[in-house]
Parts: sequence; structure tokens; C-alpha cells
Amino acid sequence: MKYILRLLTIIIFLTTFPALAVAQLSPANESNISKLGKFLFFDKILSGNQNISCATCHHPFAGLGDGLSLPIGAGGTGLGVTRETESKPGQVIAERVPRNAPHIFVIGNDEFTDMFHDGRVAVDVTQPAGFVSPAGDDLPMGLNSVLAAQAMFPVTSAAEMAGQPGENAIADAAAQDDLAGPDGVWAQLANRLRNNDEYVQLFIDAFDDINTAADISFVHAANAIGEFEAATWRCDNSPMDQYLRTGSLDTVSPKVLRGGELFYGKAKCNECHTGVFQTDQKYHAIAMPQIGPGKGDGSDGHDDFGRERVTGEIDDRYKFRTPTLRQVAFTGPWGHSGAYNSLEAVVRHHLNPVDSLNNYDPTQALLVSRDDLDQLDFIAHNDLGRREALANANTLEPIELTDSEVSDLMEFLTIALTDTSCTDLRVDVPKRLPSGLPIAD
Repeated sequence: MKYILRLLTIIIFLTTFPALAVAQLSPANESNISKLGKFLFFDKILSGNQNISCATCHHPFAGLGDGLSLPIGAGGTGLGVTRETESKPGQVIAERVPRNAPHIFVIGNDEFTDMFHDGRVAVDVTQPAGFVSPAGDDLPMGLNSVLAAQAMFPVTSAAEMAGQPGENAIADAAAQDDLAGPDGVWAQLANRLRNNDEYVQLFIDAFDDINTAADISFVHAANAIGEFEAATWRCDNSPMDQYLRTGSLDTVSPKVLRGGELFYGKAKCNECHTGVFQTDQKYHAIAMPQIGPGKGDGSDGHDDFGRERVTGEIDDRYKFRTPTLRQVAFTGPWGHSGAYNSLEAVVRHHLNPVDSLNNYDPTQALLVSRDDLDQLDFIAHNDLGRREALANANTLEPIELTDSEVSDLMEFLTIALTDTSCTDLRVDVPKRLPSGLPIAD
């Protein structure tokens, strides 16, 4: 009887949401556009020094992240937790990428209209290109989705893919904020692709408006990458999805059901992690520890003001986007700064954010060590004034759960929200690339 009551409880919680119909993504077959996007996603030809790809920080072998709290971008070598901070002489990382590399499971769904932890790229029909972005009016027309719009920007970042000024012409253009000019970042990258015969044919096969190499633009590349990501990592057949489609919970255990009751009840997770993909698509301040070099905010640049950087509103300080929880068991480290290296630790943070912040154990951060970088990693966290400001911005009230209840909640997150067809992604990695560059080195 008690399990029947639990089943009824979770059904009541779930059916309180009017939009619990699973939206559909692009077809999952590998179209010509998706085939092209797959190559581009893994190809280092899109980076300034041709030493890093999108996949370096969003790899199938690392839960579509990189397994690190903060990424090692342009100038690094190796993959995931084995990545190092230097590759060729003269090409070394100047800083860690200041935020955790977010996974890209399910974000090709139309529900996702904002990209990045702070939403700086987002659908906006009032804008000429249909999106608000750091490029403003320089963002080109013709982008097919917000996922494609997002793909325009990692290539412009010195820390991520462009490299440092003086290392290459693309990095120089990025440093001058020349993104859309005739010699800007996007034009130079498009020119690289035009000069590769195999890529030219792939673009011609994929896009009706491309007949010759001269027709290729970086917008086409971004559209292909976005299509590949959306079609390949839709991952929408978890037990939760099956329930939403059929109303049946026959495949899950009583422990998962108890965890679901907590998620949609006592633990109040659903107040932010709501809807089909367990996100309200909004921004919240939850006193997540600040680690790493910062985003240039505050008196010394070592703060990260989050959503305020986009809106300019002080009320948005320290707010970050609620992430989807699909495949959450595989996407660590967790938090916008990657502060927590275990899922249970970040869950417990949510139960008492201020206490967790003030008792944060820095050894939880998974960071590639280098003396000059290590000195910056905990400047913000170790500053009592900044930590107090983070605590004061927190919007979550403490919630008491027993260890047994936390265990049940973990079972729900791990089992109910995992599409097992998306746990072994080896098939998504190409064996070769049109550029001839190594896939991983």
C-alpha cells in the first residue's frame, strides 16, 4: 500500500505541469548537414592555432563536458582529466576558462532558448539576426537555431579556441573584437574551410545555397554543428520520458519512486528544476562557490557576476541558468564553476547553500595544476567579503533531509533521468577528419 501511495504522489506532482509533453528534435538520422557538423565539431581546423576543437571541452568520453572543474583551452594538450596546460613551444594557456564546460545533452530541443551559463546568447525576435549575443548587430543573418548561434562564439575566445594575440591572425582579430569583418574571425575560419577540397564538397552536399567554395560562410559551419549536436544527443528516452509518454512507472524501483517524491515534494527541487527537462530556464543565485580566475568582475577582476553581466541589473548578480538534469549523473563536475566533483556533494549544497559555501572543501575542485594558475583559483572564495555577498544573494532556504532520503533522491537523479542509450557515446567520435589533423593529442 505504501508504494501505491508513493506512486500516486509522484504522479500528482508530475501532472501539475501543463507542458509535460516531450518536444521533438530534428530526426536522429545522420543527414548530410549533421555529417558535416560531426566533422566540424571534432576538427581543430576551427581554432586559431589548430590545436583545439569543440569536442575538446565537450567530449563524448567525458559526459559531453571535459571532466574538469574549469577547462584548459587553446594551448593545452590531451583530453579530459589528462589535459595539460602546454602544447607546442610558445602555445600555452594564459588562463583557465573561467566557467565549467556545460554538457550539451538535449539542448537542441526548442525549449532551450538561452545558451551559456549566463544566457548571453538567446532567441530574440527583435534583433536583426533573431538572437541577442555579444556580437550585437554584427551577428550574421541565417543562423537556424540558438544552438547554431552559440557555436559562433567559442572560436572568438582567446582562452577557449582563438589563442592569444600574436600567435595567429584569428587570435589577433579576436583581440581587436573583429568578428564579422572581411578579415574577422568568422571570415578567416570560413576561408580555411574553402581551401579544403573535402570540406567544400561536404558543404555543397549539405546546403542548397552552396555551389562553390566561395559560397561557404561560418554561418553554414555553425548551422551544421548545431544540427549535429541536436540530432545526435537528443537523449530523450529516460524512464522519466517513458513516463511522460505512457504514464507508466513500471520500470523503476520503489527507491526511485521515493526519490521522485522528494524531488517533487519535500526537497523542493522542482521549484527550479521543473518541466520536461527539469529546468525552469531561469536564473538563480544559490551561493555556488566561486573558483578560478573570474570573469573580470569586481575590483580585481576575480569575481563572476553571472547574469548581471548580460542584463546590467544588480539584482541578477551571482545568478546562473538552471541546467537541465538529463544525464546529470554523467556530467560532472557540477555547478557553473565546477566546484563540486560529486553529484551528491552538489545536491547537498542545494539543501543548505550558505552553510555549504562557508564550509566548502577546495580539494573537491578538479583542476589541472600550474603554479601561476593555482594562485588565482581561490582568491574570490577565500575573500570573506565576497563570500558574504554570495551568501546574501542566495535564494534557497535550508531543507533538512536524512541520509536515507538523500540516497533516495540520488537514485531518482541517477536512474530516472538517464537515457541509457546515451551513456556509451564511442560511436559518435569520427575515425578521421577532413583537415588531416589529429582528433586527440
